[in-house]
Amino acid sequence: MDEFQFINTIKQNYYRQSSVVKGIGDDAAVFRQNTKDIVTAVDTFVEGVHFRKDTMSAYDIGFRALVANISDLAAMGAQPAFYLVSIVFPSHWSPQEVQHIFQGMKAIGRSYNMDLIGGDTVSGNELVLTITVIGYVEKAQARYRHHARAGDIVFVTGTLGDSQAGYHIITNQKKYKDAAYYTERHRRPVPRVDFALGIPRTVRVALNDVSDGIANEAAEIATASDVSMQLFDEAIPVHESFHQFSKSKQYQWKYFGGEDFELIGTVAATNWDILVDTAKRVNLQLTQIGKVFYEPEYNHVYINKGNQQLERLLQKGYNHLK
Repeated sequence: MDEFQFINTIKQNYYRQSSVVKGIGDDAAVFRQNTKDIVTAVDTFVEGVHFRKDTMSAYDIGFRALVANISDLAAMGAQPAFYLVSIVFPSHWSPQEVQHIFQGMKAIGRSYNMDLIGGDTVSGNELVLTITVIGYVEKAQARYRHHARAGDIVFVTGTLGDSQAGYHIITNQKKYKDAAYYTERHRRPVPRVDFALGIPRTVRVALNDVSDGIANEAAEIATASDVSMQLFDEAIPVHESFHQFSKSKQYQWKYFGGEDFELIGTVAATNWDILVDTAKRVNLQLTQIGKVFYEPEYNHVYINKGNQQLERLLQKGYNHLK
């Protein structure tokens, strides 16, 4: 059983609390309060799986971990507000190093006026961080994966593959062009909150954050919306020096690498210019990379490499249970 199958086995058939709007199945759950919907998400980060002391400072570990959670809120169109942190504290980490982890979280948290409002600490063999974030969105205005429709444009923010390129550079002793750029993108990514919040609420978009690679993220939108997608390989945005890496690495990193924390989404063609203007206002690159279509009985994602032959893009991004 892989991660995605396991998630399906633990999903409830119904929710006992009438306030639940959306549970398992999107980047975050939504429940309602008097004036706004509350959006919450949780992620766990394990030493040796998600980070290593020899490739990232304690400060950057904290910074990046909270970014991953904030990016989930951005994908839901929510304004970040609070976060809670539970930490397994091993003996080979000093109290000062753990403080630096929290300093990294506080630095990125301040950018969005977030408050640390709780958490827990226990001892263990490896450092484990579990972060819960809470945000707000106007009633019934959360962005969901199931909002894609046939005829939509598929888009992505920023450039893809940068984080994995950065990790490769950090763990290899060779010289690479723009090494500082790539390592920064790996250690201190930027969640696309400003773009997500800038999209007018009247515009229908499906959003997903690129944490496991766009092959996985696009497939999740397609499945939730009961549609298929065609992505144009030449349109996938990468940094100008990305071509210094081997073709196999380029392909792997831009489709399956993940941890860029960009946003992939769909929007009606008639509203594309609105998203372009939104991206310009926040000085963000936005690229049209494909189109949505209906395919009876299937919810597949395909790559068009320019030869009119469509290659199915399998859902094989980062999977914790596989």
